[in-house]
Amino acid sequence: MAGDSDGTTRSPRILAVTGGKGGVGKTSVALNLALVLARQGHRVLLLDGDTDLANVTIMLGQYPGRTLEHVFGGECSLGEAIFEAPFGLHILPGASGVERCIGIAPSDRLSLFRGLAAFEKRYDYILIDTAAGLQANVMHMIASASLACVVVTPDPTSLTDAFSLLKVLKRRGYKRTPSVLVNMARGASQAQSIFQRFYAACQRHLEIRPHYLGGIWRDEALRRAIASQRPVALLPENDPACRQFWALADMVKVRFDQVAPRRAGFAAYWNRLAERRQPVSGASPAAPAPRPEMSPARQVDARWRDWTRELESLLDAPEATPLQRYEALTSCFALFGRTMDEDSIEIIQTGLASMAWERLPPEQRNQLAAHLRHLAEQVEAPSSDVPPGQPPAPDRALDAAGGPRYDEGRFGSQDGLVQALREQPDHLSLDAWLESIARDRNGFS
Repeated sequence: MAGDSDGTTRSPRILAVTGGKGGVGKTSVALNLALVLARQGHRVLLLDGDTDLANVTIMLGQYPGRTLEHVFGGECSLGEAIFEAPFGLHILPGASGVERCIGIAPSDRLSLFRGLAAFEKRYDYILIDTAAGLQANVMHMIASASLACVVVTPDPTSLTDAFSLLKVLKRRGYKRTPSVLVNMARGASQAQSIFQRFYAACQRHLEIRPHYLGGIWRDEALRRAIASQRPVALLPENDPACRQFWALADMVKVRFDQVAPRRAGFAAYWNRLAERRQPVSGASPAAPAPRPEMSPARQVDARWRDWTRELESLLDAPEATPLQRYEALTSCFALFGRTMDEDSIEIIQTGLASMAWERLPPEQRNQLAAHLRHLAEQVEAPSSDVPPGQPPAPDRALDAAGGPRYDEGRFGSQDGLVQALREQPDHLSLDAWLESIARDRNGFS
C-alpha cells in the first residue's frame, strides 16, 4: 500500500495526459513517464482511457483480453484486468468504459466504485492516458485528475486544438492551472518558443496562464522505439532519449508539490458525476418534475441536463428510425442556427471535432469531406475589398456556366489589357507579364 511514514494511506497523485488532437504523442509520453516513475520505485497505475483502443499496451507489443469494462460487466475482478508491464508498472485498459456504467442501478454502481476507490489507494501515482479530442468523456477524465499535462507539438494545428481544449475546459468550470509539454521539438529553444506563443494566446484570450512542464526532443530512438514496440524508458538510464523522461518525471514531482491534492480520487469523481446525472425519483424523463426551490438559472441548467439525457436515450433506442433521427436533429440545427455568433461557431467546431469520423468507411468519409469543402465555400466571407453586405462586383462573380469572369480589379479594363498585350515585350513569358501588370496595379515595384 502506498502511504506515509506513519502507515496511514493517502490518495495517489493523479495526472491526466491529454491533447487537443491525435498524433501528438501523448500515449508515448504517458507510457514512458509511467515506466520511469515505476523504475524509480513508485507504485504506478496507468489508466488507458482511449476509446475502443488499448493503445498503451499495443505500444508494449501486448494485446490484453480484459479491460475495465469487463470488470464493470462482472466478468472479472480488478486484479484480473490489470496488465503488468516492466518495473512493476500496472496498466488498466479500457478506462473509457467508466462512463458507460453511470446508467446502471445505484446499488451496483456504488459497489463497483467503492472497489475501484479502494484499489487506487494502492498506488503513489495514477496516470490517465485520455482519448484525443473534445468529447465530454475526455473533459471528465481531465477533471478527475489533480494535474493535467497537455501535450502539444510544433505543428500549428496541434496548438490550435490544444487552445480549443483549454477553452472548452474553462467554459465547463475547470479551475486548475494546466501544464503544457512540448513534444517532438528540435531542441530546448524551439520548445520554449512554442510554449511562449501558446502561453501568450492563452493569457490574452482565455485569461489562463499554463505552466511549462518542459519539452521532449525529436529523437531517432523514439521513432525506433514506437516501431519496435519497446519504449525508450526501458533503455539504460544514461541513454539521451531515456534521460528526457527522467527529467520529465522530476518536473512532474515538483509540479505536484505546487498544487493542492484532490480530496477525492478517480473513482469518487465518477461516482459523484453519476449521482448528479441520476434522474429525480418519480419524475418522467420527458417531463421532469418542477424544481421551485431552485433559482431560475439553476432550473434552466437542470432542464438542459434533462433534455440532454432524454435526447441521448432517444438516439440510443433500438426502435428509433433514421427518419426520426433526421427530423429531430435537422430541427435542432435549424433552431440553433437562428442566431450565429462567436459562441455558436465554437459549439459547431467542438461538435464536429468530437465526432468519430474514423468509424466511417473511406468512401463515406471522402463523400462527407467533399460536402464540407463545398459548404466551406458557401460559408467563406467575400473578399475584403468588397464592402460588407454587398454582392461581389460583376467582374468577380461567376458566369452562368459556373466559370470565373475576367478579373478587372487585378488587370484593369479588358480593352487596356488587349492593347498592352499587343505591346508585350518578346522576352517575357505571358505568366510573368501578367504578374507584372498585377503588381503595378497594386502598387508593388
